[in-house]
Amino acid sequence: MDYTITRLIPDSDLATIETRTRAALAAQGFGVLTEIDVQATMRAKLGLEMPGYRILGACNPRMAWQAIGMEPRVGAMLPCNVILRETEAGVEVSAVDPVASMQAIENSDLQAVAVEVRALLAQAIDSV
Repeated sequence: MDYTITRLIPDSDLATIETRTRAALAAQGFGVLTEIDVQATMRAKLGLEMPGYRILGACNPRMAWQAIGMEPRVGAMLPCNVILRETEAGVEVSAVDPVASMQAIENSDLQAVAVEVRALLAQAIDSV
């Protein structure tokens, strides 16, 4: 099973795709709780250069509420990470597949929530 929902957007730049990704996530009820500029971190901490790479920690509060109500420790797997990565072919947008990440938890009700979150994330990624 693939562990991400991925789309490559050719002929664009990271800043533009980040703006579009945030809007697409918001349209599906997600907010961005955390952001990590991996490129800047690697430069600052290790003195290494790499293409642009950002991680957005996206959360749909309604879905998170449901999941935490079913499995209080599921917060260890939240928020849903979405990466934006510069490649030679364009900017790749990848979201974690919550169905794949929740397989370790044996709770069929939680799996149903993960399927719903996957659909929302897929719609967001498709609309970037």
